[in-house]
Amino acid sequence: MDQKGKAPMSWRWRRERNGGSDPLTGYPWSMSGGHSHSHGHAHGHSHPHGGGNANRRRLAWACALAVIYMLAELFGGLYTGSLALLADAGHMLSDAAALLLSLFAIWICQRPPTPRRTWGYHRTEILAALANGATLVGISVYVLVEAVHRFQHPSQVQAPLMMGIAVGGLVVNLISLRILSGGKSESLNVRGAWLHVLTDALGSVQAIAAGALIWAFGWSWADPVASILISLLVIYSAWDLLRETLGVLMEGAPGHIDVGEVRDALAGVSGVLEVHDLHVWTITSGMESLSAHVVVEDEAMACTVLGRVRTTLHDRFGIDHLTIQVEPVAFAEHGCHV
Repeated sequence: MDQKGKAPMSWRWRRERNGGSDPLTGYPWSMSGGHSHSHGHAHGHSHPHGGGNANRRRLAWACALAVIYMLAELFGGLYTGSLALLADAGHMLSDAAALLLSLFAIWICQRPPTPRRTWGYHRTEILAALANGATLVGISVYVLVEAVHRFQHPSQVQAPLMMGIAVGGLVVNLISLRILSGGKSESLNVRGAWLHVLTDALGSVQAIAAGALIWAFGWSWADPVASILISLLVIYSAWDLLRETLGVLMEGAPGHIDVGEVRDALAGVSGVLEVHDLHVWTITSGMESLSAHVVVEDEAMACTVLGRVRTTLHDRFGIDHLTIQVEPVAFAEHGCHV
């Protein structure tokens, strides 16, 4: 109470006076539990996360190419009786399935949030990337086991047919890699699909090289050796994808953001005395979120300080989805009861 026995102007009154918005930033105020603090939500929901429309087109084209070549191999294998063609058709089917999974994830993540799923379906892209990464590791382990088996029990390989199939697959995969390359740095989901196609492209290169060595010199061991090298490379690449996707699902700090640097930047904002309960995490590729409590020197300047905090986080770290709790020094959370 002030000297005249009147309660001080509340945040609710200030919010209503300003039409429900922060007069400095234009973003809405929100209340929580009746305490003297506010949450500034400085996030624009209109921008696409992970280039959804462009990535959907990329995945659709790559998937169409995989399906077309798969059907060509399937009918060719049935017509010629070639087991190699039928086997490679099955391989292309796995690629098409991986691309369809990524495409489905992009489609479903654009569904609007619901009262039960307040973040919407953005994490579906991360789950698709995780599934593709795990599948790549599983396939590579299987190829390693088969390569060891080939060393123990060599088999006859029809090198010319093997090379012909591999060349066709390589052309299709190179086109798909070119299509997907524009989105692999924006989205873990697209990156997972890109790695799947890259694995197939490397397998085609391995098949061409091994087929040439077998045809020219009769080196039957070239096929399993090349398979082992490619599998190890794929496991290395997929492991990095798995590490990043699991980091997102465990709500770890984004790799490109130094939380200590963020804390120092917030503490350096004029009017901020202390920063605590700072959390930075990723919802999906390109959508980072931050929540923090900032203690202000002058409660009357809270609105101005909130605008400075928002500008600092946007300009220095590119973080726009914010939940900032502004607290006066006398707030009970700091050991002083009012």
